[in-house]
Amino acid sequence: MEQKRELTSVDLAALTGELSAYEGAKLDKAYLYENGLVRLKMRHFDLGRTELLIDTGETKHLRVAPPEHVPPAPERPPNFAMMLRNRIEGAELVGVEQFEFDRIVSITFDRPDGSTTLVAELFGDGNLAVLDENGEVVDCLNTVRLKSRTVVPGAKYEFPDARFNPLRVDYDAFEARLTQSDTDVVRTLATQLNLGGIWGEELCTRAGVEKTLDIEEAESRHFEAIYEELRALRDRIDSGDFDPRVYRERTDGDEPGRRIDVTAVPMEEYADLEPVRFEQFTDALDDYFTHFDEDDEEAAASEDRNRPDFEAEIEKQKRIIEQQQGAIENFERQAEAEREKAESLYAHYDLVDEILTTVREARADGTPWDEIEARFEQGSEQGIPAAEAVRSVDGSEGTVTVSIDDSDVTLRVSDGVEKNADRLYTEAKRIEEKKQGAQEAIENTREELEEIKARRERWEAEDRGEDDEDEDEDEDIDWLNRSSVPVRKSEYWYEDFRWFHTSDGFLVIGGRNADENEEIVKKYLSRGDLFFHTQAHGGPATVLKATGPSEAYDDSIEIPDRSTEQAAQFAVSYSSIWKDGKFAADAYMVDHDQVSKTPESGEFLEKGGFAIRGDRTYFEDTPVGVAVGITCEPETRVIGGPPEPIRERAETVIEVEPGKYAQNDIAKRLYREFRDRFTDDSFVRKVASPDLIQEFLPPGGSVMRE
Repeated sequence: MEQKRELTSVDLAALTGELSAYEGAKLDKAYLYENGLVRLKMRHFDLGRTELLIDTGETKHLRVAPPEHVPPAPERPPNFAMMLRNRIEGAELVGVEQFEFDRIVSITFDRPDGSTTLVAELFGDGNLAVLDENGEVVDCLNTVRLKSRTVVPGAKYEFPDARFNPLRVDYDAFEARLTQSDTDVVRTLATQLNLGGIWGEELCTRAGVEKTLDIEEAESRHFEAIYEELRALRDRIDSGDFDPRVYRERTDGDEPGRRIDVTAVPMEEYADLEPVRFEQFTDALDDYFTHFDEDDEEAAASEDRNRPDFEAEIEKQKRIIEQQQGAIENFERQAEAEREKAESLYAHYDLVDEILTTVREARADGTPWDEIEARFEQGSEQGIPAAEAVRSVDGSEGTVTVSIDDSDVTLRVSDGVEKNADRLYTEAKRIEEKKQGAQEAIENTREELEEIKARRERWEAEDRGEDDEDEDEDEDIDWLNRSSVPVRKSEYWYEDFRWFHTSDGFLVIGGRNADENEEIVKKYLSRGDLFFHTQAHGGPATVLKATGPSEAYDDSIEIPDRSTEQAAQFAVSYSSIWKDGKFAADAYMVDHDQVSKTPESGEFLEKGGFAIRGDRTYFEDTPVGVAVGITCEPETRVIGGPPEPIRERAETVIEVEPGKYAQNDIAKRLYREFRDRFTDDSFVRKVASPDLIQEFLPPGGSVMRE
């Protein structure tokens, strides 16, 4: 059975209620880890030290963790973490809320100098947006640029369109929603009511309704039974009446099985699993997600589970397709409803025009909005058709809502009938564009489904005998299609800097900032080494090492031109040239003894700057070029640098060039691409996380090269 990787909307509805107990906590420090994990270290007057973890990566969730379950603080806090600290250190947690019935949680902090809200998007690729008191995005882990919404620094944060909330709907709307479907009951609950697969099945089981019952054959008693169970679930969430469980696989021995799911209330669907009870839902979440990776690794190490669970992946993609189809159906209904409203305005043109004209004339005479609404109410009591059609008047928005052909339509008083109708047609067109986006998404999902099926066929066609691990050393191993790639990695001193090995085996290192530039020149620039830099200001102090730090220099060492050209390309690519969106620049090379920290008389050297004396060797119009790859032998690791030497060493490579995606965004895109290339995607998670990939990316924006 597939492990739960993300919290559901029902989970978040329960969790946000529990997290309200932590309001009043003061934030000490914020941290950002690899794979999108954000840690908020807080202190509560009654509850003591509080660690709130927000994971927007592989396992999208929030949880409160005890200190022993918190990962060690990163050595170098990234810019995003520093920004968080500047904004909310010492701030008080004042609210945790779920947005509508979506997998979005807003966490608000107050400080005398302002309010800051963290919006955790726990769906799709995951995201964390930091908003100021005006709702403007200060920064975000991922930028979002879609037709339907935009999330970028400096812009107003846009929530996705609110999802249908089954926990807050009355029975009539609930029944109407169900009867609009053309599939079975459980799929309708999962997609049309946004409950997801497991809760759709759970409600059917609790209500005693056959899951595969076609909606057209379902009766009122079936709908009523499901609605009663839905209302009971809502009441438990509203009252905080939880009985949290972590469900584990049952085993024949004494050892407990894998954790499969974590829920705020007991689940009848999990009768075959072993439940473990907890006092708080946050405690259950901590147990589940703290041990998630080790459960995953134990399963991968098990001989019985050595075969990837293709069936689970196929079912997952099928569920995604069902949800996407449901979204398309929703868009079609919404667009049709907007068009019908527009057509109704023209069908009742005189009536609508009379209402708008009446309001405009009253406002021109200085009549208050409240009095206008009161006059319509009086006219309705007298049986005046135009007044009877008016449902409400909103002076703050300058609108009037009318009922036409059993639909409520909100009209802008300042616009005529035609403009109001055009606005509705435009909204219908906007929704149609969202439908097109969903159709493109469903095609992508279908392609992923076919790829999984193809991988399954390749797996079944392979010879999986015991001698796979003892393959001849001279035989080329197809690491991309291998079911399990062993992780082998050592640590080296130069990993503190930017680095790569040239095609001739020479190590090249470069600084990421002024401090590292200083350290490289003072500590690691030795006899025989070559120093590189760009003509443009703002670049790494780049050193091509002739020998290792503890090796004696040999005069017979010759460094080929190919290596110096690659080092020059490295110096150009990781400089401000890339950030400026340029594709070539000049670089120069000097010997080690031409580099000095001593300025000329009357001159000043800033931190990270150096004086270069003597003749320079120039590399004119050197093209930028960076590739990121994964090696599988002799070690498993991410490497990056000029494309030529990276292609020679890596099992698979992706080239990048200056472009629109920020470092963390393009790193995640590369991570997903690498993960899709390897059959053993857990191997990619271990050796090539987005944070590790990002270390080899140039400053500024990038795109994958075609």
